[in-house]
Parts: sequence; structure tokens; C-alpha cells
Amino acid sequence: MTRSDDRTDDQLRPVHLERGYAANAEGSVLIQVGRTKVLCTVCAAGKVPAFQKARGEGWLTAEYAMLPGSVEGRKARETGQRDGRSVEIQRLIGRSLRAITDLAAFPDFTLHVDCDVIQADGGTRCAAITGAVVALHDALRTLAGRDQLRHWPLREWLAAVSVGVVDGRALLDLDYGEDFAAEVDMNVVATAGGRIVEVQGTAEGPPFERAVLDRLVDLGLAGIARLTEIQRQAVAEGLPV
Repeated sequence: MTRSDDRTDDQLRPVHLERGYAANAEGSVLIQVGRTKVLCTVCAAGKVPAFQKARGEGWLTAEYAMLPGSVEGRKARETGQRDGRSVEIQRLIGRSLRAITDLAAFPDFTLHVDCDVIQADGGTRCAAITGAVVALHDALRTLAGRDQLRHWPLREWLAAVSVGVVDGRALLDLDYGEDFAAEVDMNVVATAGGRIVEVQGTAEGPPFERAVLDRLVDLGLAGIARLTEIQRQAVAEGLPV
């Protein structure tokens, strides 16, 4: 099997981050990974959920949606009853970002992270997390500029990437065609230092061996190390984290 874009098995798709894409949000990034495009925005609201008030912490919550033109044919806009996949993914995004954020730094605010898929070609949840981290960084810089932070909250960089087995080969950063054909499909979320936040893995056919899991996680962590370098390069020199 030859990959459609001639990448090697352990190579990421091209990644581009356009910061400040939505001028009215505290932080925003349009991330493009191959043909997948996700708009990530972070907006600050001056209140917190009741369960956080007693703890003296702020809050961070996420929403995820695929826009009608993001796939072939029209995907129905989600109104009222949410798509179960979207709910699962937005919870993953929220968990991932909270894992690297000190909520005590902004006790008076809720940060609303919105990830909207403009164009989907595999790896949308991973692109959303990777882009949202940069948008969160920029939103926190905005709050810092307003003297609304007690201290810098972002503990470290974090990214996510898909891995899988296709035709018996372990591949990094699957596009839609590869994901559709995968025998094993997995998403890895981890920090720049290689600490894992979440691994989601599924056998799409027969069960797989532990050695396959280890190989895929190692492949994913190597990809995340590169993605976090790209995140660092995308922000200005000399900023925290």
C-alpha cells in the first residue's frame, strides 16, 4: 500500500496554524492538518458554574461540531438533540485542555472552547485538540494583558494525533481513506513531555496484540512531540510555555 499523499508511515500530514482568525474571541486558531480544517475559538465569560465557586477556581468547557459543508453531501446542523459522537468528542477536548490548565489562575471566569470542523478528512478530534491548545494559549495571553490572571495557568503543551494499522502497517496521522480501511484505529492525547492524557483504541476486526498497542502509542507520542514543536513555533518568542 502506498499512502495517497506519498508520506512515510511515520510522517504527519502538513500542519498550518493561523492565529487570530476570529477577531472577537479572546483566542482563536484555524488549524489545517492535510485537508482537515477546524476553527478553534476560546471566549471568556465572567462567571463560573456553581460547583466551582466553592473551590475558588474557574472553569473550562468545550463544544465540538461538524458544520453542514464539512463532509460530502450536507451534514445536518445539530440543533436540540446533540449528535452522540459530537458530545463524546467535546468531552474529550474539555478533559484534555483541563489536564494542562491551572483553573485556580482565573477563578472568576469560564473559558468556552468551540471547535467547528469546516472540512473533514480524518483526525478532526485530534486537530481540534491541537488547535485549541494554541487558541487557549492566546486567550490566556489576552486575559493576562487585562490583569485578569493570578498567575500563568498553562502548565505545558499538549497535542493529539491518530494512529492505526492499515494493511498490517502502523501509520501515523490517518486521513479519511486510511481511517476507513484501518484494522486498528487509535487516538493519542499527550503532553510535549510524553505524558499521556488519553488513549482511545479500537479493533475494527479481530483483537490485536499488546505489542501493537505499544507500537501505536510510541508512534503517536513521536507525532505529538513534533506537533508540540509546531505549536511552539506558531506563538511568539519568549512567551510562557
